[in-house]
Formats: sequence, C-alpha cells, structure tokens
Amino acid sequence: MVEIQDYTKALDILKEYSSGDGLHVDTLLDSDKHGALTYNDFLVLPGSITFPASEVSLETHVTRRFTLKAPLLSSPMDTVTEHNMAIHMALLGGLGVIHNNCPADDQAEMVRKVKRYENGFILDPAVLSPTATVADAKQLKAKLGFGGFPVTEKGTLHSKLLGIVTSRDIQFHNQLDDPVTAVMSTELVTAPAGTTLAEANEVLRSSKKGKLPIVDQDGSLISLLSRSDLMKNIYYPLASKVQSKQLLCAAAVSTHEVDKIRLQKLVDAGLDIVVVDSSQGHSLYQIAMIKYIKQNFPQIDVIGGNIVTREQAAALIAAGADGLRIGMGSGSACITQEVMAAGRPQAAAVRSVSSFAARFGVPCIADGGVQNLGHIVKGLALGASTVMMGSLLAGTTESPGDYFVSNEGQLVKAYRGMGSVAVMEDKTKSGSNAGASRYFSENDKIKVAQGVAGSVVDRGSITQFVPYLVAGVQHSLQDIGVQSLDALRDGVNNGQVRFEMRSASAQTEGNVHGLHSHEKKLYA
Repeated sequence: MVEIQDYTKALDILKEYSSGDGLHVDTLLDSDKHGALTYNDFLVLPGSITFPASEVSLETHVTRRFTLKAPLLSSPMDTVTEHNMAIHMALLGGLGVIHNNCPADDQAEMVRKVKRYENGFILDPAVLSPTATVADAKQLKAKLGFGGFPVTEKGTLHSKLLGIVTSRDIQFHNQLDDPVTAVMSTELVTAPAGTTLAEANEVLRSSKKGKLPIVDQDGSLISLLSRSDLMKNIYYPLASKVQSKQLLCAAAVSTHEVDKIRLQKLVDAGLDIVVVDSSQGHSLYQIAMIKYIKQNFPQIDVIGGNIVTREQAAALIAAGADGLRIGMGSGSACITQEVMAAGRPQAAAVRSVSSFAARFGVPCIADGGVQNLGHIVKGLALGASTVMMGSLLAGTTESPGDYFVSNEGQLVKAYRGMGSVAVMEDKTKSGSNAGASRYFSENDKIKVAQGVAGSVVDRGSITQFVPYLVAGVQHSLQDIGVQSLDALRDGVNNGQVRFEMRSASAQTEGNVHGLHSHEKKLYA
C-alpha cells in the first residue's frame, strides 16, 4: 500500500491498470452478456473538467449537407409539429419536421410560413400595385401574418418603387376603398443593388425604418430587408438557416405514389429536407421513394427510416438516403414492440445503426425513448448526431392543439401516437391517411393499432424549454470531459469515454428517493 504522503504517485499507479474505469461501449452493448439495453440501463462515467460549459459546441449534422447548432428535432406527429413548432425549433438551433396527416396544400402552406418567417434579403416580397386598395393591403396582412408591402408601378418585383405601405398606415384607416397610394410612405431609405447583407443590416440598424428596399440604378425594386428579421438575428443567434438566410425547414411524406404530388408542392413551397415517414423503413416502397426523390429533387436532402438494424441501414444508404431515423417501438405512445413483437431496445439500436452509418458519412437521428435530458445525452453518446422528441415537446405552447384541465386538475395537451386508432381513422380532406399509410394499413378492414392516444403535462414555451435542454447537454458534456459532439463520439469510439451498467436498485438510487415530498423543477 502506498503511504499517504506518496499521494503524488496516484497518476503513475493509475497506469498499472490495463484499461480505464468502467466499460467500453462495445462491451456495454454486448447483447450476449447483458441483453439489449435501453437508456435507463447505463450511465456515462464522468471525465475531467478543463473548460466552461458555455464553450461546449453542439454543432452537428442532421443530414449529409445540413448542420444544426443544437442536436434537437421535433417529431412529425400531428400533436407535435406544425409551422409554429417548426419555426421556433429552427430559431432555437434545432429542426422541426412538419407532419403529413393533413391535405398536401395545408402542409405546403406550413412550409411556406416557415420559409417566410425569417430572411436575409427577401427575394420574393409581396408587392402591391398603385391600384390596390387599403382593403387589399389589410387582407394581405391577415393572410401572410406581417405588414409592410412595397408599392411599385407594375405591382411586381423589378418595377419602379413608389412607396411602402406599413401596418401603421392602414391600421386605423377606415376608408377601405382608398388606393394604397393615398396612405403609403414615400420618404424611404433604400440601398443600391450589390449591397452586402452586413452593409444592409447596418443601414437598417441606423435608420428608423422597418423595411429596407434594395433598388437598382433605375430605382426598381429587386429585394427587401426587414428590421424584424434583423432583431431575430440578434435574439436567436443559433437559428438553423440556409444560405438564403431563411429558416431550415423539414417535412414528412409517406411512401405512397400520391405523395409524389405532395412532395412537389412542398418543394415548390421551399422545403429543404424531406423525411420519408414509415414505422418500418426497410421496404421496397421506401427504397423506391428515396430513389425517386434523389433523381427528381437532387437539391433536397432525404432522411429515411425508421430502422433499427445495420441491414436496414445498408438498404436505405444504398438507395441514397442522406440521413437515417433510428427507433422502432421505443416512443412513449408507441406499442409496436408489444403488439408486433418487432423492434429493438433503443440504446442497442442507436449504437448498431449509427456506428455502421458513420462509415458512409450518413448522420443518424435517435428517434423515440427520450423521457428526459439524460436520455438525449445517452443517444448522442451512442453515436446519434441528433435526437428526435415527441412527448417531451407535445406539452409546449408551440405544439398544435389546445390545453385542457385533466381530472387531476393538471393543465395538459392531447398527445397521440401516429399508429393509434385515432390517427388511423382520421381521414383528411384529401382522402389520405398519414397514420394508416405509415403502417401500410390504410386499406385493411381491421386496423391493428401500434400506438395509443393520451395527454401530456404542460411544459410552457419551447423558447424556455429548448434552451434548458441545450444548456443541459452542454453541462453534461462538460461533466464527461468533452468539448463537442465530435469529441464525444471520438471518445466513445476510442474508449476514453466509458460507461457503467445500472441495476434496478442503481436506477432507483439515481433518482429522487428518501424524501417525504419534493418539487422537481427542471430549470429557472
């Protein structure tokens, strides 16, 4: 035994051990020894803290081409993601996937709202002609959700700019038949063609105007910049954007032929990423759809899934998938494993598929089984590039639907799995059924449910909840001793980041216990 005064030799003695404390990830997930594991079955061992949590980078790929500042996605479920959720997920650095359990035109309009929400240079602004009325301007504002419309000689882009109609100009103007030229502002601040975005932002910042028209040498309007967008750039520095400075937008389609028409409408609306949504992604239908998309819409990245094995992954990668969605039966409202006897525990699935897909540079989404912040970290540690959430976000203000009070007196929102009978029987106006088609059962006489309907407790706005998740992941990586998601994955693969199994008693120990009562407040 080393004398206490010789404690300085501790680091030297540590070298006598053949490996680090705990288990290598491959030993942890050796199903022959331990069986297949879920997130609750293990912990990540802590490392050395040598940096502040604020310096942890969470930038990561969601597809081959697109990256996010936060590794968080909202699920394409009709009680989770419509345009409001998609907008705010993108503003906060993540990505929302708009569900397809609605008519194609409705889904395309949601995509359009996301793409119009925030821009750099607005290249296709809504423009009014001199003959347009105050009523026309008010109707356009109600339809688009914003005001401030340029007026040009021909009522089109690339026509001589005459003025701008602002919300203030029409708000209290009761003569609805008056032409917009009677109320529009003509004292404009403009910038010439060729002005950079940084220069235009500076002009807008120093002026007291809400809009900055960009004009050519003849005074014709060629684009527009909005002060509200400039403020969003300040308030949401992590926002997920494309080169046009518009928000990144993703939406789901099924594998059915009719959704090729849906896809065209989504692309026309400005879609960036399409998620081919199937409960079992290794099918000839999905492979055909992925190939069709890559051939006809090469500018769109495709995420395939859901899958849980390397064999499934190989088929979708070979078809051209730019990203994979991992998870079958692990979601809180999913009962596929129970009723179909098919699926895989999520931890085992994420590690197996993501380690294989990494060899081809294909990012993976851990979809399902996420009940808390720690589960997000574990999914990322096992190789997922991002994590998709359903129930965790369904109770937020930005999810579709209204709040109601449960029998227990709690404020809740409805939440349902896309394989629930409620969704399968919910035929849309278009005659399609995303819930049933996701499980290839829309024509079945007897529908076998693979999901349930229920409710989730109010979580407030994601403008508070998602920053809590981001900060939590940063602090977790600090505890583990890695400064980025790339470093986390490298550390796991080379054995520097280690793991430990947890017994049922250990899981109890790791949660709140032994208290007469407690309040579990997650963030302040």
